Amino acid sequence: MSTITSPAALETDVPLELLHLELVSRLAEKKGHEREKGLADLELLGYNTGYRIIEKLTREHPKFKDELDLMKFICKDFWTSVFKKQIDNLRTNHQGVYVLQDKNFKFLSKVSAGRQYLDDSTLFVVFSCGLVRGCLANLNLNSIVTAEIVSPPAVKFQVQVERN
Repeated sequence: MSTITSPAALETDVPLELLHLELVSRLAEKKGHEREKGLADLELLGYNTGYRIIEKLTREHPKFKDELDLMKFICKDFWTSVFKKQIDNLRTNHQGVYVLQDKNFKFLSKVSAGRQYLDDSTLFVVFSCGLVRGCLANLNLNSIVTAEIVSPPAVKFQVQVERN
């Protein structure tokens, strides 16, 4: 006997996952300069999306006390609104470097963990690096965001705050 699932019961984040998968698959087909431009475009798309999302999320939020308070907001509230879970671990050296660890990153959860796929798995985190960078930029914190994938689906996002 099959069960019919109502549209309301479907996960609301499926369209985001499908869109992301399509963007990455198109990018994976490209080589050389086209691929580099595609990576930059995908990161910029994430940046613009993050920039806009954070406006809505912080509309009624009190002003952040400090940089660490802002990063905690990103790890809890922002990550939950986008990925339906909090960041698993936040570390800092208290000198402008933050490491956000997601042990089961949604966009990598369906990618094979084999070594041969490790290089292409970086394509799945570019958009999210842009998301974080865009959020922080809108909150007046310029940064460089990179991701390290040691064993999928675990990802460590490193945020280097740029000091003026």
